[in-house]
Amino acid sequence: MRPYFLAGNWKLHKTPSEAVAYAKELAEAFASVTHRVMVAPTYVCIPQVAEVLKGSPVLVGAQNCAAAESGAHTGEVAPAMLKEAGVDVVILGHSERRSIYGESDETINQKVKLALSAGLEVILCVGETLDEREAGKAMQVVEDQLRKGLAGITGDQLDKITIAYEPVWAIGTGKTATPQDANEIHQGAREVLADIYSTEAAEAMVIQYGGSVKPANVKELMAMEHIDGALVGGASLTIENFAPIVQFDKE
Repeated sequence: MRPYFLAGNWKLHKTPSEAVAYAKELAEAFASVTHRVMVAPTYVCIPQVAEVLKGSPVLVGAQNCAAAESGAHTGEVAPAMLKEAGVDVVILGHSERRSIYGESDETINQKVKLALSAGLEVILCVGETLDEREAGKAMQVVEDQLRKGLAGITGDQLDKITIAYEPVWAIGTGKTATPQDANEIHQGAREVLADIYSTEAAEAMVIQYGGSVKPANVKELMAMEHIDGALVGGASLTIENFAPIVQFDKE
């Protein structure tokens, strides 16, 4: 059975002091959690949050990293810098990075390679826009992003990679893909992975769903065969919302 992986992406929220206070709440609330949990604060909050979460089951994530190890890249943060700051996992290819900041599949692939070489795990995000879904291209888009994002990644590196399917039209909109729709794309993604690598490798891959996950729908989503966790945005910002999501399997 694939391990569940629940991750919170804080995006551009929480000052360092707010992040530390919240991390303390999370460390206490999730002290006995039995599946994988991660939170991704902003860069400036990472060292302090990592210190608070040290020794807890909660992994520390970064929301992005540079496509370079060093050099004249003003405003960027290299994977090795994140690793030393206490980061365990980096989110790459998030739809906001693709759409707002113009990151290409090739750039994202370079980041994946550098992150892995720095000893970080990766959450690779894929997903279609509303126009692409309405045009019947959802699976085509996901397949293309998977193949390009994983180009040059070997089968023995896959245990450090999680895939997150996040339909762009469902992020921060309150709209959610039905569990059945999401599961269908997850299954299709697994078939693509089987074609690239092997059936065994595809079956072992953890594929999260991201897009307006909340306490009211998390159990139904997690009940789907091919959904192995969630990449949570807004609902990860408060203990009242995030705890029921992380502890979805508790009564």
